[in-house]
Amino acid sequence: MDSGLIRRTFLKFFEKKGHLIVPSAPLVLKNDPTLLFTNSGMVQFKDYFLGNATPKSKRIADTQKCLRVSGKHNDLEEVGIDTYHHTMFEMLGNWSFGDYFKKDAIAWAWELLTEEYKLPKDRLYVTVFEGDTKENLPFDQDAYNFWKQHIDEDRILRGNKKDNFWEMGDQGPCGPCSEIHIDLRSEEEVKKLPGKELVNQSHPQVIEIWNNVFMEFNRKADGSLEKLPAQHVDTGMGFERLCMAIQKKTSNYDTDVFSPLLDFIGQAAGVKYKQDEKTDIAMRVMADHVRAVAFAICDGQLPSNTGAGYVIRRILRRAVRYGFTFLNFKEPFMYKLVPVLGNQMKEVFPELEAQKDYVGKVIFEEETSFLRTLEKGLKRIEVIQAELKGKVISGPMAFELYDTFGFPLDLTSLIARERGFSVDEDGFKAEMEKQKTRSKADAAKETGDWVLTGDDEKTEFIGYEHLESPVKIVKYRKIKQKNKELYQLVLDKTPFYAESGGQVGDTGYLSSNGEKISIIDTKKENELIIHFTEKLPADLGKPFQAVVDRSKRQLTMNNHSATHLLHAALRQVLGKHVEQKGSLVNDKVLRFDFSHFAAMTPEEILKVEDIVNSKIREDIHLDEKRNVPIEQAKSLGAMALFGEKYGDFVRVITFDPKFSVELCGGTHVSATGHIGLFKIVSESSVAAGVRRIEAITAEGAEAYVRAELGVLDEVRNLLKNPKDLVASIKSLSEEKHALEKKLEAINAERANQIKDELVRKASKTNGHTLILEKVSVPSADALKNIAYALRNQFDDLLMILAADVDSKPQVAVMIGEKLMQSNKFHAGNLVKELAKEIEGGGGGQPFFATAGGKNLNGLNAVIEKAKQLISQ
Repeated sequence: MDSGLIRRTFLKFFEKKGHLIVPSAPLVLKNDPTLLFTNSGMVQFKDYFLGNATPKSKRIADTQKCLRVSGKHNDLEEVGIDTYHHTMFEMLGNWSFGDYFKKDAIAWAWELLTEEYKLPKDRLYVTVFEGDTKENLPFDQDAYNFWKQHIDEDRILRGNKKDNFWEMGDQGPCGPCSEIHIDLRSEEEVKKLPGKELVNQSHPQVIEIWNNVFMEFNRKADGSLEKLPAQHVDTGMGFERLCMAIQKKTSNYDTDVFSPLLDFIGQAAGVKYKQDEKTDIAMRVMADHVRAVAFAICDGQLPSNTGAGYVIRRILRRAVRYGFTFLNFKEPFMYKLVPVLGNQMKEVFPELEAQKDYVGKVIFEEETSFLRTLEKGLKRIEVIQAELKGKVISGPMAFELYDTFGFPLDLTSLIARERGFSVDEDGFKAEMEKQKTRSKADAAKETGDWVLTGDDEKTEFIGYEHLESPVKIVKYRKIKQKNKELYQLVLDKTPFYAESGGQVGDTGYLSSNGEKISIIDTKKENELIIHFTEKLPADLGKPFQAVVDRSKRQLTMNNHSATHLLHAALRQVLGKHVEQKGSLVNDKVLRFDFSHFAAMTPEEILKVEDIVNSKIREDIHLDEKRNVPIEQAKSLGAMALFGEKYGDFVRVITFDPKFSVELCGGTHVSATGHIGLFKIVSESSVAAGVRRIEAITAEGAEAYVRAELGVLDEVRNLLKNPKDLVASIKSLSEEKHALEKKLEAINAERANQIKDELVRKASKTNGHTLILEKVSVPSADALKNIAYALRNQFDDLLMILAADVDSKPQVAVMIGEKLMQSNKFHAGNLVKELAKEIEGGGGGQPFFATAGGKNLNGLNAVIEKAKQLISQ
């Protein structure tokens, strides 16, 4: 059974059991502040468990792209070293939201594994929760009894809280779980030691393949548990491990999930898998990591230096350096794997095949950049090696290589071992812990439990039509972040737009009987609309009037609608490959990131501006359609952005059906004329293959143009109002250039005179030519030219000049080639000592070094100090 059939069998099985089959959520999360990535199958269903949203079906099944490389689930350094950890993986899952519970979940799991997949019953073990006396949690007798109907009792094992009680996080839904494990060892090994002894002992061939979680409780902020109003089932089966079991392999990497990638890598590197442990590890790392990187980029997360982007960059760099070190890939290679992966996954995740060229280009640019960094890092290691007094690279040095050059500890250790050194790993870990502590302090957040003050129903958003409305507070909670106390309010309905799709959240206030509570921000937490305030109302139960800041909303709408016009104009001018890759829309500016691989020319920028402004002048009226079936919306020409999670029904925003049709939940102007004026203020690169435009509209654009015209008027006045301003500036520039040439000639002549004077003052001392003088030179370049001219004239030169360079003190030390061979003098060491006299510092090469300083009056002291040093 190949991997595609294994996946299809799972989905068809649960479809027959009445489950709705839903697509995978994006790997990258947009509205969940608690996670960087989707790290388990249940993430896209959190709101159903929390009661913030109603599921489209009480029974759902899917296969979910997951990524685990940060936080609680951090397996990155094990990936490739062993044969069963992965960064990205698929999680097959079936879900019950208040419908079936333990009995059916257990029966169907057994039926699927043993009857559909034909896994041997005598190799399967199950675990059930043994209970926990500290929390007064009982043994899961129900699960045990249900399992007895399918499997021998000696194969039902009791598991502790760590292994058999699943929690979403520090707070939230949780419950006992029942895992299914399989023993894949040979018959001989099984006879020697029963598989039950190896369950949950990290044995690579006695592995968990499926976890059935029975959601019964809610973990509160104080750590206590309360019963959920309904019981749910949340299951997760590791697809890669399931394939290993069904295909009777000893490693996930031996299955057809990975073999196409491994074959491609091996052929390119000229090596075979399973012939050398070092190259095997490198091949596994590359095959695994390209999956995580490619799908993350595909879902909208570009490599960067912070947050989720840094995680993706780190994964890619780990793969690149393994290929560089062990497979001799000195040029970019990872990007070549993208078409292989896209073709392999197009049946289940077609988004990668559709974007393979774009994803490949982003990875290529990242690889190119890191290979340069890798080279610099290796040079830095050579410097560290030369400076070491012992044979140990210190923790701070190893951390510098990690932090600055992206060298993980294992790479530094590997290079050190090859050169006969070692690394202070404990010191490195201490530095890493300091960084983590700083990061945790920056991000420290305490969140209290929700306190109900009314009926806890889903908030109705009424902000498309209304900027004011009577509302009630239905619940609130206190949060503490960076030692600042804030409150989050949930209303029964709200005119406040919650930050989403790049548009910032509304601000405003709640008022009642003279009391006014400022709303400082509005955000989404999954499907929950949360209003931030610095204080609670005196009476939470009374009605309030919610009022949105009208001016801010209007300016934000101007910018958001202009973003849609900009997107369409870019596609018209640059090509249909242009797609949105991120945006920020607030009341002051719009920022739009888009896929394109070259800087826009001034002509292209002007053309885009002209198109947008012409659409503004047309005063095109907004055509807004709500609750449009997703397929119908696409047929209207609306673009569905990769990396976004759309529901079955969407909102379509149209400004001229032949120009701009987009899926969007943001707020917009009723007609483009309200935008007034559109002006691009910058175009730049934000990442490999992604450009960024910043633009302003309405009042902001008018103020910008007014300021620019003011500068122009000032320039005209300074130039005495010439008829042709451009010709006048050009003439001034040419005149300046001619004067600079004359000045260069004068300075060169002056430098020659100084050099000749110094030659006359040179003296023979202890077998070398000494020039020790205080001079005044026109520039630092002149000082350098004088020094080299003297070196060319005297091969036994020792020159020390204390120079006044345009009223700034400098010291220059030059040593002739012949004198250098004697090792009597070192220019760098001399200049460091002499620089102290002018309150400065500097350095350079052993034969030539310079220093600058603050104290011009110290030049005489430099000469005296130099005499002492020479005599010594």
